[in-house]
Parts: sequence; C-alpha cells; structure tokens
Amino acid sequence: MTDGRITTAKLGDNGPEVGVQGLGCMGMSFGYGPSDADASRATLERALELGVTLYDTADAYGAGENERFLSPFFKAHRDEVVIATKFALSIPADDPTRRIIRNDPPYIRQAVEASLKRLDVDVIDLYYMHRRDVNVPIEESVGTMADLVREGKVKHLGLSEVTAGELRAAHAVHPIAAVQSEWSLFSRDIEPKVVPAARDLGVALVPYSPLGRGFLTGSFTHADQDLTPDDFRRQQPRFTGENATTNAALLELIRSVAKAHDASVGQVALAWVQQQATIHDLPVIPIPGTRKPSRVEENTAATRIVLTGEELDLLDGIAAQVAGNRYADMAFTSAGRE
Repeated sequence: MTDGRITTAKLGDNGPEVGVQGLGCMGMSFGYGPSDADASRATLERALELGVTLYDTADAYGAGENERFLSPFFKAHRDEVVIATKFALSIPADDPTRRIIRNDPPYIRQAVEASLKRLDVDVIDLYYMHRRDVNVPIEESVGTMADLVREGKVKHLGLSEVTAGELRAAHAVHPIAAVQSEWSLFSRDIEPKVVPAARDLGVALVPYSPLGRGFLTGSFTHADQDLTPDDFRRQQPRFTGENATTNAALLELIRSVAKAHDASVGQVALAWVQQQATIHDLPVIPIPGTRKPSRVEENTAATRIVLTGEELDLLDGIAAQVAGNRYADMAFTSAGRE
C-alpha cells in the first residue's frame, strides 16, 4: 500500500499528536550531495498526504538554508504540521565547515530569533538542543529554553544526543517532549539507559538516521566510491574502506527477512525501529530523511509491517557486528558521557 495514511502517536506526555513517522529534511539542502528543489517540495507534500506531520530541520543544516527552504511549505500548511528545529552548532564566519557547540543562554536567544525569522513563523513547535556543551550546566540551558516557552516563542522542548542523567536533570527544570538520538539496527547504544529514562519520564524517542544514513537501504556500499565528493557520508567511518565491506555483508540477514514480507531491506530496517515503541513501551517517532516522493511512500508503508518474534531475534545481533564509529569525531555525541 502506498496511499494509506499512517497512524498517530503523542510526542511524549506533554507533546502534540503527530504521525508515527516524521520526515528528516536535512538532505533537501545540505549534507547528501546535489538535490532537486522541485522533487524535495513534492516530497514534502506527499509526506503530508500520507499523514507525516513532524518535519525536522536545524539551523546548522546549510547555515540556515534548510529552514529557509522549508518556510513556504510550513506557511502553506501551518495548522497541519509540527515544526521541529534545533540550536547549538554554531558556524564560525571564518570557517563554514566547522561546528562549535554552544548552549549558553545568550546564544540560545540569538539562535531562536534567527530560526523564527528564517522559518517566518511566530512560534516553533519543538525546539531541540542539538548537541550538549558540557561546560554549561544543562539546568541553565534548559532554563533559558523554558523561558522561550513562557514567552510564546517555543511550544515544546527537545534534546538531542544526551545521556539518561542529562535528560533527567533537564526534565526536572521543564518537561521535555522528545529526545532525538541515532537509533537503528546499526546503532543501539541508547537502549540500556536513555530509553528507560525516557519511558520513566514520559518522553518520546525520535530516532534520527533510522536507515543508517541510507546505508540500510542498500542504496550505496562504499561512500568514497559511490557518493559525490560533497556528500558528508564519505567522512563517516562506517561507510568507507574495510568497514563498509564488513557492514554491507550485514544487510544479507535483513534481506532474508525482507523477502518474507515482500518488502525492501529499508522497510524492514524502519519497521524494526517503529516496533521499538511496543518493545520498550514508549512513543518512537523515527524521522527517515528522503528527497523523493516514492521513498516517502516506501518509508511510511513500513509502519504497517509487523516483524515476528523470531525475526526480531534474527536481527538482534546485527549492531554488535557493525564496524566503525558513527562519526569520525565522537565528541559530538553522547557516547563518551553515558
């Protein structure tokens, strides 16, 4: 089925009702090589037709360009969409390739005003701290974010790449609606601590890269050979050299499960993430990114695939065999702090 609308779920105890799958919009203007603006706009519209209502961007995606690109779509459908954007990755004027993590209150205020202007909206539905600056107490940062809620500039708060302890400390200051972290068949490090903390607090999990940045769809094997020079996946250890060869072999097990469901390997990978909501008893709203309407149809159809217990057991050991880190610099993740 490609025409059925997806079901909905509440984005945490204090968040809005959204489609059970969102849309990651970064690649429409940043990160994954050349994009077609018309195809991306058609993708946004098709996603909405299929019940996708959570749209994810960030100020760091193309130095604000992604927010500007999405603005007309958001304005045309303001009452139908939930806009999620992020702050924290400051881009130095003298080096647009660098990202500096900033969580200090003056920067947060500067960032929210800039995002509101680029998005051309009066309020941001879900405002995330994109990355954690350990030199700024999280209570101080979230306190400023809470002020933005009281001032009517933001409706709900989110965190990205935080530890369970950081989530609990933040939630004590102001309710957190969602935590965004990488979660897929290849990346499961949030399961022991962050997921239980989110469940205890009534916080939704919003997995980014649920398709392993496309690797879990089988659309590329060796980033340095298959992708354009400006595609940042060429810099990620999992997708190059011997690591890529090792990881590509892991897709065979997923393909065997996909065959039983007459599905694609990507659909099984997404179905696995969607099913974590039942397994862990909390809302799980993955945000696979795509720039093609046909892929949105494929991705949303994955919400209707139910894997058996035997299939889940088969897939369970994949993550432990993955070669290479998620990023070349893991300091930009929560991995070293948990």
